[in-house]
Amino acid sequence: MRKDKKQVIGEEIDDAEIKLFLDVEPADDTPASLHKLVKAYRGLRIDDFERFVGFFVEAGYDLSAKDAQGKDFVALIQDQRQAEPYIEVIKAARG
Repeated sequence: MRKDKKQVIGEEIDDAEIKLFLDVEPADDTPASLHKLVKAYRGLRIDDFERFVGFFVEAGYDLSAKDAQGKDFVALIQDQRQAEPYIEVIKAARG
């Protein structure tokens, strides 16, 4: 790739598309808040995930939701290679 060309992966996502991640519901006993965070983590780039978290909190979902084993979102993803920026977004949103 030429140095004057910027690599673009995927297209810009608008707010309406990001908010679609608020509509996903778990098929098992996973808390809805945790399920939505995991789906957004898997499907959104970090900038879009940060916007998602704003909508998530605004909608009244729980950033600290835990699964049956007592693991929250951070505990579920912390061992993944690309997780750190996402974890920072969650920590900042928690305050």
